[in-house]
Amino acid sequence: MDKPVTLITGALTGIGRAAAVAFAKKGAKVVVAGRRDEAGKALVKELRLFGSEAEFINADVRKEDDVRNMVDKTVARFGRLDVAVNNAATEGAVGPITDQTAESFAATFETNVLAWS
Repeated sequence: MDKPVTLITGALTGIGRAAAVAFAKKGAKVVVAGRRDEAGKALVKELRLFGSEAEFINADVRKEDDVRNMVDKTVARFGRLDVAVNNAATEGAVGPITDQTAESFAATFETNVLAWS
C-alpha cells in the first residue's frame, strides 16, 4: 500500500488530532471528521504542511446519515478507505452523574455508546 487513506473521527482535538498529525507525518492521505468547520479547516492546513493530502468533513457520529456521507465522501475523493480511527467521544459535563441533565447524559451516551462510527 503506497499511501494509506485514513479517516479519523473526533479528529479536531486530543488523541484524534494527534493521530491525524502522526498519520500525515508518515505520508498517509488523511480525512479528519468533526463538528467544527473552522477547527477542521485549520487542521487540514496544518496536515498539508507535512505533505499530506488532507480533507475535512463535518460529521456527527451520532447521525447515521453523517457517517454514511463521511465514508462516501472519503471514497469519492481518494478511491478507497484503508484505515478508520473511530475516535469520536465525549466526557460530557464534569461532575457527579447525579448532577447531569438528561440531555447531557443522553448526548454522552449517544456519542460514546450508540454512535455509528
